[in-house]
Amino acid sequence: MVVGGSGVDTVVRVDSLPVPLADSLGVPPIREWPGHTGGNVAVGCRALGLGVKFIDFIGDDRIGEQVRERLTKGDVDFEPLISPAGTRRAVNVVDASTGRRMSFYDARDPGDLRMPRSFYLPHLRRARHVHLSIMDFSRHLLDDIEELGVPVSTDLHDWDGLSDHHREFALRSDLVFLSAAGAGERIADVMREILREGRAETVVATAGAGGSYLMTRGGSRTPRPVPATPVPGPVVDSNGAGDAYVCGFLYGRLAGHDPDECARLGALAGAHACTTEGNTDPITPSGLLPART
Repeated sequence: MVVGGSGVDTVVRVDSLPVPLADSLGVPPIREWPGHTGGNVAVGCRALGLGVKFIDFIGDDRIGEQVRERLTKGDVDFEPLISPAGTRRAVNVVDASTGRRMSFYDARDPGDLRMPRSFYLPHLRRARHVHLSIMDFSRHLLDDIEELGVPVSTDLHDWDGLSDHHREFALRSDLVFLSAAGAGERIADVMREILREGRAETVVATAGAGGSYLMTRGGSRTPRPVPATPVPGPVVDSNGAGDAYVCGFLYGRLAGHDPDECARLGALAGAHACTTEGNTDPITPSGLLPART
């Protein structure tokens, strides 16, 4: 089950980042892709053969229709609620040579947005695992998730280890993903804090082409490096590579693999995502099999 985090990305490709200051700049054709973290995880997990229920808020607008169409095409069981603020958007500026991106995220959800318990509880009771996007309304499901004893994961993205918005997700999830870029040289300390102060069994910090780092409860206090998988083709777009990593890891976890093997599967899925535009071709189980032989 995936909660929250759908929307549409507008992708602008530039020669390099940062973009030079100018009144105007010619770029290749600007594209729109339904995506965002929750949508990418839902579609990616479904492509790997997992049954997926996805719940979220979208708007009664054309952007919301694009989200619905993408999830239907990906065979995801999507049940949305309508938000008066409309569907979320982002503008992603992508370095054409490296695939590196800078994202301008439209966090339009009102602060009092909530999912009714009568809506989400039946889905939680049937879930084998819940992945929470860090939308503010998602945190209000945590008490019920904990009471039901359903394992929960979350992706903190570029958390610096300080922002209060992310902290409750970090400390109340069994499996925590985050980007090493957010905390920089402090990433090992942040990972240790999550394990020490929270309930997490496993913490994973992704580092793009630098691979990822893994820490587990009761294991070494030094993050274990997991090498990146070479990208199997030209780098087209790094948008969604972290979400693909999450999908590969969750696929391994739900199949009963140990965290190191899950991290290798995640790295393979993330590398594959860099070869496609807009997460249009998520990796399938046959693409992960070489990592398990």
